Formats: sequence, C-alpha cells, structure tokens
Amino acid sequence: MFIGKDPQQFVDTLTNEHGFKLKGVGKPAYHLGGNFFCDSDGTLAWGAQSYVSKMLRNYELMFGSKPKEYSTPMAEKDHPEIDNSELLDTLGIKQYQSLIGALQWLITLGRFDIHLGVATMSSYRVAPRQGHLDRLKRIYGYLKRNPTGAIRFRIKIPNHEAIATPIQY
Repeated sequence: MFIGKDPQQFVDTLTNEHGFKLKGVGKPAYHLGGNFFCDSDGTLAWGAQSYVSKMLRNYELMFGSKPKEYSTPMAEKDHPEIDNSELLDTLGIKQYQSLIGALQWLITLGRFDIHLGVATMSSYRVAPRQGHLDRLKRIYGYLKRNPTGAIRFRIKIPNHEAIATPIQY
C-alpha cells in the first residue's frame, strides 16, 4: 500500500517503466485489519472497526456471550500484580493468549487507548489467573462500547490564528 500526492503517477511509473502488474489499485478501504475512510470533512482516517467486530464475534464464540460494556479498559486503582485468584487451566491459558494476541494487533492498528491495559496484562501470559482473564474481558467490553476509534491524517497546516490571537513580543 502507498499513499502519495500524485498516486496515479507512481502507479503509471511502476506499470509502464518497470512492468509491474498491480491489483486493487484505487482508494484504500481495508488493509491488514484496518479500515480506511474519510471523515465528514474529507480527512483520511484509519480505524479498526472490522477487526474489532471480528474480535467480538470470536469472544462470543469463546465464552458463549457478548462482553459486558465498560467505559474504561482498566478499573481505576486496579492491581493485577497482587491477584491471587485461581490459576487458569490449559484451555484458559490458550484463551488468554489468544485474547492478548488479538488485542496486541489492535494496538498496531492504531487503538492506542488500550495500550497500557494490554501491556500490563501481557506480562501474565505464561501463568494467567482467573482475575487476569476477567480483566481482559473488561478490555473487550470497553471495545464493545467504543468500537470506532481511529487515527486521522490531517495534512494541511493548521490555522492557529483562527483559535487564538498570536502573542506579540
């Protein structure tokens, strides 16, 4: 994938001068789990709505129900390092590792809002406890409530003077 000021010129160069046969040339819509779209003001955005939807379907298949919704990925003043709940069995460990892996890819797709929670819970991959799994379920519940996070690519120089008068020294 590439994005540029004059993408057609680049496509023409690759095709005509170098003999490349390109497929799917056009405006980006979906790539590696990420969705590309334009905001109402025309700003290019990259989100992971399709991937979050897939993650939530997998969660439902894994646990037989949808996650409970939460407004934050982690509870305030939570201390997973002192959790002494039951250690997970082999199946529970596989589920935990699968959930963590999907969350780590979601961060790669731009969902930085879950980064701290996922990084914290990733350190328990080898020997997770039931309380750790419950915390991952909370992150999934947060994603259920907030599935549309995205990164916007604004390429114009901002007009700061429209917001505040410049300070004269």
